[in-house]
Amino acid sequence: MRRRRHGRDKEAPELDITAFLNLMVVLVPFLLVSAVFSRVTILELNMPSGAGGGAPDDPTVTVEVVVRTEALEISDGEKVIARFPNLTQSEEGESAPLEAATEEGAGEGEQLALLPTAEVYDLKKLTEFLLQVKASYPEKTDSILLMEADIAYEHLVGVMDTVRGAEVRVEGSDPSDPSAVEKVVLFPDISIGDAP
Repeated sequence: MRRRRHGRDKEAPELDITAFLNLMVVLVPFLLVSAVFSRVTILELNMPSGAGGGAPDDPTVTVEVVVRTEALEISDGEKVIARFPNLTQSEEGESAPLEAATEEGAGEGEQLALLPTAEVYDLKKLTEFLLQVKASYPEKTDSILLMEADIAYEHLVGVMDTVRGAEVRVEGSDPSDPSAVEKVVLFPDISIGDAP
């Protein structure tokens, strides 16, 4: 009888959460600090407007940039109005590979590095042409970017950045002055689709 009574009077041991609190003291500041560095930039893209879609900003003009493996083409929606051949094309018109070996004599199984977009496509001529279009239609902000299926994602992003805006040097400024360059917004409202 005494043993049973003694067992009932025994209290449950107290829960020790000191180790858990120490972990939280270290973990919470770490997560807060690392969250500042992991920012995600989101660019809203639209599907090209067709017969059933909404009307473009200016129905009289359409800016279509077609990214092909052999060239960049600018179209008005009906016909190609400018074409800039791929910079990697040889004189015979054959396109050189868009990848460069990471080291000379790269063997089988070694990865090939993708050439930068500016070495594959003539982004300077594209920028100059788009600046002319923007000067003619300053209120226009929408554009359509069409690409072939085998275009690298990095090249798509490079061309998209060129279509969205350009850095222009102020006339009469010193070429060595970095502050004489201003950012010009071209066609930031981009719709993406497949090239015909």
